[in-house]
Amino acid sequence: MSPEAPQSLHIEAFFDEPTNTFSYVVADLEAQDCAIIDSVLDFEYESGRTRTDSAERILTWIEDRQLQVSWILETHVHADHLSAAPFLKQRTGGKIAIGAQIIQVQQIFGKVFNAGHEFARDGSQFDRLLREGDHLPLGRHSCEVLHTPGHTPACMSYRFGDAVFVGDTLFMPDYGTARCDFPGGDARLLYRSIQRLLALPPHTRLYLCHDYKAPGRDHYCHVTTVAEQRQQNIHIHEGIDEASFVKMRTARDETLAMPRLILPSVQINMRAGAFPPAEDNGQIYLKLPLNLF
Repeated sequence: MSPEAPQSLHIEAFFDEPTNTFSYVVADLEAQDCAIIDSVLDFEYESGRTRTDSAERILTWIEDRQLQVSWILETHVHADHLSAAPFLKQRTGGKIAIGAQIIQVQQIFGKVFNAGHEFARDGSQFDRLLREGDHLPLGRHSCEVLHTPGHTPACMSYRFGDAVFVGDTLFMPDYGTARCDFPGGDARLLYRSIQRLLALPPHTRLYLCHDYKAPGRDHYCHVTTVAEQRQQNIHIHEGIDEASFVKMRTARDETLAMPRLILPSVQINMRAGAFPPAEDNGQIYLKLPLNLF
């Protein structure tokens, strides 16, 4: 069982090993209210087949505790897995929310994928667009919204007491930080976003969206602390200045291959997890732009 946040908030982690993704449920068990963060829709790239096994595991946990779902939160438009947000909304009635800068992401990738006029680039696919300083009610508590761009323009972190869900902004200290070479990424902004997170109290727990088991570590991890990151993060520990970080991050990003699922993921996630409209034969298709990257 995952550690509990203060004030009776419970955090439950769910791991999808094929995409190295951690999804979370944050729950006020007494008020029977919860939020889902960074859900996964299972996707078989070779066949184009989708499944809802990972999302069903989350729903089973929620239903067993008779919880209502108020929020289905996305930390950003993921490039490594498909979101199950529409499926979860249909089953629970929760509202899908993401950072308001999703509009910038939609404008960028709407052009990349030559999306048609039916694809609105105004964030209207989401139920709520979040901004810095917003507070979302959850049972007897609330979630503070922090804008932490750099990996993407729309990256948000969600703070529940001393627990913060940071998306891809940070990894475990032995693995480092997010890449910044996707369209709209910015290493300087990432440095500043991370410094903001590392200015939180040392005991603050940081819940990660991904883990890849750094060399020498044989188990997956999903939570660290501000103190651990300050002291041990191999990319951005105390003493690393902005210029040094940007130089390192830029050089490292030039060596990285694109995520295996970036093309299907972004097309779907920029639509709040919805599929593109079916074509005149009734079939839904995803695009693979050749030589784009």
